[in-house]
Amino acid sequence: MEDPWQRAYDFAVEVARKAGAEIRNAGDSEIRVMTKSSTVDLVTKTDERVEKIIIGSLIEEFGEGTHCFIGEESVAKGEPCILTDKPTWIIDPVDGTTNFVHGFPFVAVSIAFAVNKQLEFGVVYSCLEDKMYKARKGKGAFCNNEQIQVSDVKDIHKSIIISEHGTDRSPEKVTKIFSTMQKILCIPVHGLRGSGTAATNMCLVATGAVEAFFEIGIHCWDIAAGAVIVQEAGGILLDVDGGPFDLMSRRMISANNDTIAKRIIKEIEIFPVARDDTPAETQ
Repeated sequence: MEDPWQRAYDFAVEVARKAGAEIRNAGDSEIRVMTKSSTVDLVTKTDERVEKIIIGSLIEEFGEGTHCFIGEESVAKGEPCILTDKPTWIIDPVDGTTNFVHGFPFVAVSIAFAVNKQLEFGVVYSCLEDKMYKARKGKGAFCNNEQIQVSDVKDIHKSIIISEHGTDRSPEKVTKIFSTMQKILCIPVHGLRGSGTAATNMCLVATGAVEAFFEIGIHCWDIAAGAVIVQEAGGILLDVDGGPFDLMSRRMISANNDTIAKRIIKEIEIFPVARDDTPAETQ
């Protein structure tokens, strides 16, 4: 029986590489910084242009109206963020915009594909490193065509944990974020890290470079592709309260195994965030 999504998977890799080249070649004129939800939630002309290139390429390849799209910049402009049963592309054109603006060398293109609300594949192109991460459900995870696997560390004291502080600067949330980080450091663990891009952080879990990544306040487009890559590399995904992973919940821990994940979960101070699929007018 013919694989219905192999063509889409192969094309996603091609489009991600094309988008990454656009990011690398962006001139200074495109790094004019604008803001979205706050003064630290940045967007550039490159974010918007690259998303248009990705979506335009997919429509040209697969036809108008055959697939749905959830794109970070489209949602920021008011498009709905609803995951249906229809074939759906979930796109972050420039994951790590703040890094891009400042020249910090971790910027990724993240493209995922879901059918019947289930993620089928994910592609993350860390374009400044020229590392192409990809995974299909049931077929393993790869970086530059070499198969990758999570680490086998089970001792929390020998782990590196990765997280981010997000773009919400409300004092009560910042206090909880840094309190959580302090408690994890004092377990103790070998270290805490952060690349500035959720997609890259998840790929670092998948390669075994770190044992876990967690964050509250992320969006579905930040983590959809990475979710497939982590799972296909042998890792797990959970809600930060230990329950099942929910792509639209804006909170997640990905880890190499259940032992590490549950030990980190004990230290996480949870705060409320609106779901991605909650209409803006009700938030």
